[in-house]
Amino acid sequence: MRNFGSWFKGPSNTSRSENIEDYAIKKIPSHYRWPIPAIILVLIGNSTALFFFTFGTKLSFTVGWPIMLLPLGYLFIGASLIGMVMIHLASKEGLTVDMMTRGMGFGYIGSSVTSLIYGINFIFYFILEGTIVTNAIAFSFNLTVHSFESNMIFAGVGLLKLVLVWYGMKELQIFQTWGVLIYSALLGVAIYLLITNFDVAGPSQWLPLEPISVDSLGMAFMLANGQVVFQGLMATDYARFAKSDTGYRGGFLCMVGMLAPMIGNILIGPLFAYTLMYSMKEESAMTFADPGFIFPLIIGVWGTFFVLITQIRINVMNLYSASLALSNSFSLIFNFTPGRPWWMVAVYILSCLFYAVNFLNYIDVFLAVTGILTNTWILIILVDHFICRKLLNYGPSDFIEYRRPFLYKWNPTGVFSLAVGVIVGGVGILEIYPIYYSSFLAMIVGSLLHIILTISTKGQFYFTRFPMDRETEWNKFPR
Repeated sequence: MRNFGSWFKGPSNTSRSENIEDYAIKKIPSHYRWPIPAIILVLIGNSTALFFFTFGTKLSFTVGWPIMLLPLGYLFIGASLIGMVMIHLASKEGLTVDMMTRGMGFGYIGSSVTSLIYGINFIFYFILEGTIVTNAIAFSFNLTVHSFESNMIFAGVGLLKLVLVWYGMKELQIFQTWGVLIYSALLGVAIYLLITNFDVAGPSQWLPLEPISVDSLGMAFMLANGQVVFQGLMATDYARFAKSDTGYRGGFLCMVGMLAPMIGNILIGPLFAYTLMYSMKEESAMTFADPGFIFPLIIGVWGTFFVLITQIRINVMNLYSASLALSNSFSLIFNFTPGRPWWMVAVYILSCLFYAVNFLNYIDVFLAVTGILTNTWILIILVDHFICRKLLNYGPSDFIEYRRPFLYKWNPTGVFSLAVGVIVGGVGILEIYPIYYSSFLAMIVGSLLHIILTISTKGQFYFTRFPMDRETEWNKFPR
């Protein structure tokens, strides 16, 4: 029993400074590795975000049942494969995705740009998730949204999140373990009250709001594609702590452990939405895609508490991931290293300011572009590893160099390919061609161009000088 319990706990022989910094810009040592079940417990905090209730409802509104299973299947398989590979690489090297990017086609300043944009993404995710909590509390107490009182609620709840993740992965694991128990209990109560008080609408009644067309199917796959890479990337931020011999199997287990409950939540979304929509016809359909409305309606003040605990669980992860990305970016561009927790403080302060001025109303295009950038960035990394290195042998595939003395500031093959891919996707966002093609085309163009440029430069931008202290089986190793 003692050994079983150890599967769900992190390392104990660690220092206070290690727990706070969590190796945001350093290689993870062997004594700081975590068992996979403990990592999955943390990742379930992401799986149970209320966003996925809304996501599932929007999919069903767009294409209905059972067609929605197609983009969901694509999401599950695609995210599992991408996450499996990224976790294998990150755990083997003991590096964050941002640190691996330095040696995988971007250079150390090139990687800082992707890290900066990735980190900014999480500022807006933090605001978005925090807004759901704030609105739910404001509605419960009849407060005006974006009033002084709601601004104070946002700031107060945000401060609590900051405290809960100050000590990094160790504190996250404790909070998420207890959080998932509370979440499961309250969700069970909500489902029970839904079944007993309403005529439940099963999958056969999950009909699209408009007739299914090529455009609606394309939009459904675009929604799913936005999560395929992001979920793999999110999982890697935490699963990098897995043992170095985790391999593809361990990476796959992490992804399934995170995605299985996520798919369950996605399917629960339309269950609630359609049941309430058919019973309360005076409300607009999109109202029932809002968990901040649904759960307080069904279980009253406990619904507000459910929203609060659930959104805190995902938002501490947004804070943590933002701190990793911003630590890497500013350490490389400005050699500025105040410490990982202080980047969380910066995210918190910026989020409070942006919430106060209702900045979320103006960021739709920005988030669309950064979403395309993130997808294209990760696909470039993957083709760099599997095609440019493993298949074409232009660089070693048995290690990833991350140290500045051995790397160029800019590797033009990755940076230029990413820029072109984002431009191609941006043209779609401007609706010059159907928007649902934008992310897919950006990923394809960016990754193909990276392969072409690496071949044309013969991989010469991987190293300024080869790291002689690294063991490798690469057959072009300079003897």
